[in-house]
Amino acid sequence: MENQYTAWYHPYTPAAAYTKRVAYFSMEFGIDQSFNIYSGGLGFLAGSHMRSGYELKQNMIGIGMLWKYGYYDQARNEDQTLRPEFNEKHFDFLEDTGIEVEIQLHDNPHVKLRAYVLKPEIFGTVPMYFLSTDIDGNDHLSRTITYHLYDRNPVTRVSQSIVLGIGGAKVVEALGGADTYHLNEGHALPAFYYLRDRGVTKDQMVFTTHTPEKAGNEEREARHLNRCGFFGRSYSNEELEREMVNGGNINYTVSALRMAKKANGVSKLHARVANDMWKDYYGVSEIIPITNAQNQKFWQDEVIKQAWMDRDAMTYQNRKKALKEALFQEVHKQTGKTFDPNVLTIVWARRFAAYKRADLLLHDFDRFKRLISNANRPVQIIWAGKPYPFDYGAIDLFNHLVFHAKNESNLAVLVGYEIGLSRLLKCGSDIWLNTPRITREASGTSGMTAAMNGSVNVSTNDGWIPEFQKDEENCFVLPALDYRLPTWDQDKSDADNLYHILENKAIPIYYDKPDQWQEMVFKAMDDVIPEFTTQRMADDYYKKLF
Repeated sequence: MENQYTAWYHPYTPAAAYTKRVAYFSMEFGIDQSFNIYSGGLGFLAGSHMRSGYELKQNMIGIGMLWKYGYYDQARNEDQTLRPEFNEKHFDFLEDTGIEVEIQLHDNPHVKLRAYVLKPEIFGTVPMYFLSTDIDGNDHLSRTITYHLYDRNPVTRVSQSIVLGIGGAKVVEALGGADTYHLNEGHALPAFYYLRDRGVTKDQMVFTTHTPEKAGNEEREARHLNRCGFFGRSYSNEELEREMVNGGNINYTVSALRMAKKANGVSKLHARVANDMWKDYYGVSEIIPITNAQNQKFWQDEVIKQAWMDRDAMTYQNRKKALKEALFQEVHKQTGKTFDPNVLTIVWARRFAAYKRADLLLHDFDRFKRLISNANRPVQIIWAGKPYPFDYGAIDLFNHLVFHAKNESNLAVLVGYEIGLSRLLKCGSDIWLNTPRITREASGTSGMTAAMNGSVNVSTNDGWIPEFQKDEENCFVLPALDYRLPTWDQDKSDADNLYHILENKAIPIYYDKPDQWQEMVFKAMDDVIPEFTTQRMADDYYKKLF
């Protein structure tokens, strides 16, 4: 049988509002637990977008990378501390399209890459194409480019951007071309340079920026990028100078903002922060807000959803208890500890980055000890998350939490934070703890899916939270503070406010006013759906960006 996916094809007629052909480039996609080629929120977001694109019958395709070893597998050493493992992945649900393109990398003009298709019927996404250089005919070095997501070798990282950007753009050309090229973050920036040379106009390029973190906005030396083949051909000194910022560098975000017709930040607050961050660079496009969201159909438990729609507290509570028991089986399996489904359970789970402050609860250790040893109003706390495998500070923090949790019967640190565990945590928690330093979290989406499953957010007022929060009605919000304060002072204030909220509001309401707690749970679902679902978001991208 002929493979329809060697050309631009969808198994449905695109809906009238979404006929424009869009190619969406992302370094990672979190689509299903069995397809573990993502590191965290950026991937979860992109995966949810691809699912909603399919549900809305959008004329969109995804372009990603086929990571041979994924990001990494999170295991433990003998003393329970973190051990990253790199295991080869096999995905038999992908099909070879036969599409093979060549790109120039460094001094090799003939690096081959092949496109594998993920058909819509597998996971309910738009058609997606995953690129690999691990194919016959490539030398060893070229084959390793698609081994590790966010490889630690800077030259390999540049090569990955060229493969996704230029290789991805050539695959889209082979499929028949797109009307709009959408870069999810700056990783695929070489696509814009390549396409511009091919006569693709500014009107056809759009860009999403995801992070106010300096480290998240890559910047590299222009001459080095030119030698690597970053621009799709060799640039003259004059051409390079036009692209350069900050004394001879290329900033991926600045270049993307200059080449795109329009760009977006991923929450209203982030769009303000991002416009302010980049305003001093000439020629950058306007950054509008399109707040991140998550796919309701994929993330929300069906019984919880029905109980919420029926306002049926009894069914909800029975289901919540069962979901807590499922989570606690995982706790028992990993730590040997027996958690109680009748006890208030607090979860902190996300990517382990320093600004997210996984250890904020431990800042006043005496107060923390009092909190976890209150026999009248007991709590259980679970941490989970993946540090970057070579971020030794973050790994040290993870291990610090392991050390403190080890001898406490009601504390647990879990490994294996991917879609499967994320779902268990969101469904099985009572409180979803979100503690980034203000303005540092562009959006954050885990709290959305937690709220869909009846977990009440306790959060700093950052990212998407300002658009959602009704303090003490649908969540608990830490009072705003001046984000320009030294981080030590910010952490002290936020920790004090966090203890105050838990000790005097959240925990007493959970135990003493269960009806009020139940009302908060349902109110949070009212406010998160449909505003923070990717059906709304995928529609916004077509209307506001494309």
